[in-house]
Amino acid sequence: MTITSASASWIPSRVLFWPTTPPKSWAPQTVYCLGQLGNDYDQGLINYFSVAAEALGMKVITDSFPENNSDFTSYLTNAKNQGADVIFAPCSVSYAQLIVEQSAAQGITMPLLASDTWDSNVILEAAKGKAVDVNVTTFYAEGGDPAFEEGFKAWINADDTNLANNGGNDIIAAVSVMGYDAYFTALEAIKNAGAIDAASVMAALPATTYTGVSGAIAFDEIGDAIRDTAFVKNANTETGVWDFVAVQKA
Repeated sequence: MTITSASASWIPSRVLFWPTTPPKSWAPQTVYCLGQLGNDYDQGLINYFSVAAEALGMKVITDSFPENNSDFTSYLTNAKNQGADVIFAPCSVSYAQLIVEQSAAQGITMPLLASDTWDSNVILEAAKGKAVDVNVTTFYAEGGDPAFEEGFKAWINADDTNLANNGGNDIIAAVSVMGYDAYFTALEAIKNAGAIDAASVMAALPATTYTGVSGAIAFDEIGDAIRDTAFVKNANTETGVWDFVAVQKA
């Protein structure tokens, strides 16, 4: 799959994977969306994704699996039988790992699209050595802040527990970067509040801004983060790392 930054733009709010004008080399007609039943995160992303896909003239098929499901064979078969060109499954990493492994076992080679929850060493390991096409949109891609990455990797490699908790390597997932930025954003809110009690910090947070490793951070009137940039990454099944594909703007 090929996506160029010139041919794609992001849907605002949460990071969603859908090009406004799909490149000629990748023009799906039918999208199969799969998420956990009753999970607000999964279903919310699927809703936004579906609206954008249908606006582009695509056929959207939606499906849900129950909590603690471990067998995705029927769902993958359903996607294939209904003529899906791609699968969008913005679920948690525990389910994602199974979807990747079972897709490979069933010979499902259509692109698997997901959000930041799939940006994990667990997914890279699941995809490594397999004929799968895993793509994520996320908040950060390695190379964005070399100074931060040098320090963070040094911290990981200096402690066996840190290394083990990071999946046995020093690949930096976007969630780690966001955790780092969240800490310093909270610290800015404490400074703005002039106090450390929860109520004061919460009152100061909406007006707090911070420029972190992942970029500028601010909040809208309902408390959602204002973000306009996302990174598209593809799992390299030979090297077991994320390959950078494109930066997309809202």
